[in-house]
Amino acid sequence: MPRRLSFLFLALASLVVIAAGCGPSLPPSKPLSQLTPLEAQGYQVFATHCAECHNASSEKSLHGPGLQGLYKKKFLPSGAPANDDRVTDAIRNGRGLMPALGHTMDDAELKALLAYLHTL
Repeated sequence: MPRRLSFLFLALASLVVIAAGCGPSLPPSKPLSQLTPLEAQGYQVFATHCAECHNASSEKSLHGPGLQGLYKKKFLPSGAPANDDRVTDAIRNGRGLMPALGHTMDDAELKALLAYLHTL
């Protein structure tokens, strides 16, 4: 009997692991060739200020979380709601290991960056 329980436990654990990786996939990011001028400007801001630590085309982490699908989910990697106010706050003031970047970009650059992040 203990052998049978071990087998059932192992089978159940395997199903849980498999099911965890089978969640709905996120829609693809907007291709760079289709970005509006504002989104393209935001891509340049991202490349300058964010790309060193964040993947734009993946959820895989570099130094910070991957940002693919950032606004397509209900919550940010931090657990905060995925909205412009929370993202703006994290960019301007930093969060955890992320440095505050509010002093490195003006409002127009921040607006463009948010527009680009919405395309991911």
